[in-house]
Amino acid sequence: MSGELTESVIKGIIRKVGLECAARGQTLSETLVAFMVRAVVLDPRNGFNMDQILTEKDVQDLIQLSVTRLLDTTNPSLSTIKMQVYFDMNYANRAALQSVFPQTEMTAFISLSKKEKEQQLKNLAMLVTGIRLYNKECRKGGRSIDDLPAILNEAIPSATQTVDEGLNTCHMLAHKYTALLESMQEDSHRYMQLSSFKLKEALFNVRQYEAFLCILMSDAITSAQEVETLSVQFAAAMMQLKNTVQDKISIDSKEVFPLFLELSKLWTSFQDEMLLLSFLTSMTSSLQQFLEIQSQLFPEEVLTSLLEGVTVKSDEERIRETMGTRVNVSDFKNQEWLFPETTDNFDQLLIQYHGFCAHAIGVKGLTLPGNPAIGILKHKAKCYVFSSKEAAYTFAQDPDKFIQLNVEKAKEYAELIQLLELRHQFEYFFPHAQARTADKCLMKPTAKCDSSTQTDTHILPPTIVRSYEWNEWELRRKAIKLANLRRKLTHSMQTDLSHMKRENFTQVYLPKGVGTQTKRDNSSNVPRPQIFLKGLRGQSSPTTHMVKVDLTRAVDET
Repeated sequence: MSGELTESVIKGIIRKVGLECAARGQTLSETLVAFMVRAVVLDPRNGFNMDQILTEKDVQDLIQLSVTRLLDTTNPSLSTIKMQVYFDMNYANRAALQSVFPQTEMTAFISLSKKEKEQQLKNLAMLVTGIRLYNKECRKGGRSIDDLPAILNEAIPSATQTVDEGLNTCHMLAHKYTALLESMQEDSHRYMQLSSFKLKEALFNVRQYEAFLCILMSDAITSAQEVETLSVQFAAAMMQLKNTVQDKISIDSKEVFPLFLELSKLWTSFQDEMLLLSFLTSMTSSLQQFLEIQSQLFPEEVLTSLLEGVTVKSDEERIRETMGTRVNVSDFKNQEWLFPETTDNFDQLLIQYHGFCAHAIGVKGLTLPGNPAIGILKHKAKCYVFSSKEAAYTFAQDPDKFIQLNVEKAKEYAELIQLLELRHQFEYFFPHAQARTADKCLMKPTAKCDSSTQTDTHILPPTIVRSYEWNEWELRRKAIKLANLRRKLTHSMQTDLSHMKRENFTQVYLPKGVGTQTKRDNSSNVPRPQIFLKGLRGQSSPTTHMVKVDLTRAVDET
């Protein structure tokens, strides 16, 4: 059988083996099936001879053996074959790898240290990433790369909306609980009616949930701004790369490699934002379980019945009610008050108690929103805000007294220590507590991860002293040898063979320079002939009359 016929038979067998495996639930690539069929044929234990015509029985046996081996997933040989096929099919990018890591540089790479190799490989990975991103932009590859900017532009608003919905829920609950607590303090009958409900604990719960969601919302907004900036930078870098590459056949690596690295760095930043967004989404989802207690304590129908006849005010409404009032500084002699028009960076001031009214916490046990427009009291380098002018005046009369009341309230409700950022007041309870800014005070979890380091066995060149000797007897032998050498004298003598080879010096007189004078060369100038012919162009008469004028100068005039 000719080779061409044998090859056609093999192709038919490959097709039948693939169909048989698919019928048994294993869809395999044609390359893998072809590899296995050829492996079965080449195995001498199977008794196939490619130089002879395959009978019908041989074909059936070949198909059956191939199918059996392809379906035997417990055989390491199959795993090895799959690995080899995968490598051959996916190593098509080796040409691109050679363009960024030439074979001539492989020897120098091997001789590098461990850290230098790691940096080289990191740069290599970044270059390949940049090249793939460029190919994806040019629609020449990179199909498996996700469009991270587009994904982020869709995912961030969705995550922000989820956080915003949670904020709306806890705002509504906080306003209702605050209204119920105020009604209890104003009406003794309602106090008896509502005393069995844990309203303060519920209020502090939703306020803490609100504080955490505000941090997540701030991170989401920052992430959105960062993605917008990265998108602009990425587009600019890609445009610069396109203008540099264009349709050139060959480009200097020093010119284009930095652009690929810049693309890779920007893409890494997109990946970081994806991880951050995933973290924010996970945190938002995890925090919801801690708000489930509200629906158990205060179902919708129970909360509605408790609020009958009670006016519920939002935080914004409370602040608007006090916008026209402010503290009169002349009423205080030893107190410092800060106002928007007289204080630089007024909005950046670090307010105590998370911005809640410093008077209402200890006196009423309420977390009422403070209005900075009333006036910020600066007492012992710390700033306090109030929910009303009356509360500000009362607190300013004896700040230390009310500060201690707030501490006592936090002792009663331990959750207030973190909510109101009072850890510096409880250093005996939290020995390692430190005063922190409002946006960092125990709000964000400390990032932790397992890490390991590897130390090279010999990080310094060897400093072995070859002349060192530990054997005492060997040292003595060397000492005796040196002592004997000191007693020896060096003699020299002249022989018949060497006396003619000694160095001799002679003095000669160099010939002095002598010159003679010969016949002197001379030259003379002769006059250049100058002759003028008049009448060559003709005149009015039909006959031409030419006049010759000799203008050559005489010899003695030259």
